[in-house]
Amino acid sequence: MAVAELPITVDRNNPTPLPAQVAAQLRQAILEGTVGAPHHLPSSRRLAAELGVSRGVVVRAYEQLTGEGYLESHGAGGTRVAVRADVRTPVSTDPPRPRDEPSHPVIDLTPGRPSDTPFADRSWRTAWREALVEPGHVDLPPALGTDRLRAAIAGHLATARGLSVDAEDVIVTAGTSDALQLIVTALRTRSPAPRVLVEDPGYPTARRVLAAAGAQVETLPVGPDGLRTTQLTTVDPVPDAVLITPSHQYPLGGRMPVQERLALLEWAAEHRVLVLEDDYDSEFRHRRMPLPATASLPSQAEVILLGSFSKTLSPWLRCGYLAVRGTSGDLLKETRTSLDTPVCGVLQSALAHYIDGGGLARHTARARRAYAHRRALLLDRLADRPDLELDALEGGLHAVLRLHPQIDAEQLATMALTHGVRIVPLASYYAHRPPENGLVIGYGAPTDLQLTHALDTLLQLIDTTVPPDGRDRT
Repeated sequence: MAVAELPITVDRNNPTPLPAQVAAQLRQAILEGTVGAPHHLPSSRRLAAELGVSRGVVVRAYEQLTGEGYLESHGAGGTRVAVRADVRTPVSTDPPRPRDEPSHPVIDLTPGRPSDTPFADRSWRTAWREALVEPGHVDLPPALGTDRLRAAIAGHLATARGLSVDAEDVIVTAGTSDALQLIVTALRTRSPAPRVLVEDPGYPTARRVLAAAGAQVETLPVGPDGLRTTQLTTVDPVPDAVLITPSHQYPLGGRMPVQERLALLEWAAEHRVLVLEDDYDSEFRHRRMPLPATASLPSQAEVILLGSFSKTLSPWLRCGYLAVRGTSGDLLKETRTSLDTPVCGVLQSALAHYIDGGGLARHTARARRAYAHRRALLLDRLADRPDLELDALEGGLHAVLRLHPQIDAEQLATMALTHGVRIVPLASYYAHRPPENGLVIGYGAPTDLQLTHALDTLLQLIDTTVPPDGRDRT
């Protein structure tokens, strides 16, 4: 087994934390080819002794690079370099052949997909073991969720979102889609076809689920920061509910100012409109501190907070929650009790153990660092291009890339797929208003190496694609 000699030094006078110094130098050595597969790295204990630092410094650096895809950890078998051989392979400039799906592996930049690292987390595996060895249960899980998970979620909301709720205010759901179906089902006890106002552009799945559940879905054109209360005064008749993404407008990426949120709540209270706050990825902020949840602001309006573990952990879990209060909260609890819970008890128990043991907080902190690094890769590759505009990077797991008018986003996405990169046109998120010309880049799931390769592919395609009208780009 070949053990790599690492060209790493640490500078204690440098304000950069020591783990970040070690990770940056090792990352650079891998990218330059100084260290590559199938090299094994020195043990964390040995490298720490060579550098004169604590073992924890090296462990954190190795964990960071493992999460980014540069390294693979094999437990007692050591840590080795994992480098894709095709990272810097140039893209063919031959016209692509039309096909529905490429025959080669695809780097998927579809937004809304987080890293899969939580399933390799020791704390996650421990939480599942603890859930599985609990005394046997012969009854169905409680309809509103297990007491322990509801209490754990209430504690998480207090810490992460500044929202003070009791465990009794929490309803466990099978993700956001289930939550929206539950809300519409509850509203239909008051109105056969409740009217729900949504943002345009917005989350297409939410529009589809709301309509399938029996709601009349109406759209309101919004900018990057979401709804403006002045727009709501023109809505007639007044809707039963309004769905907003104030922490990180989906997909444009802005955040609704506090004054707009307060004005929205005042309007909702006056007209008895239920506010549905989709807090889908508020944990990941990269530049500015997150604003308080709309549900935490003082108001007489009824606000339901929709949360999910899909972005912080994985959509594979299909688990989320509602934070509810007031008469609408009582109605939702009655409706859920009638329908019963869609989330299995062992999953609820494992999540409760994971949250209570600090696993979720530690994973979120690690993921935030990894996503911040991938965000930096986007800026490094795309920010200085005069024909591109990069936006929606203050938080979350995706960015918006607005294109020069002569670059057709749909055509570019089709070409990218033939070259092994799946990317979504911005137009996919618009319902009725004319769409902007751009792409939505999800950077949560790919490793740093995959993202680098995908962005290089995208740029080469932009540089070699003749605009649809045949004119040169200016």
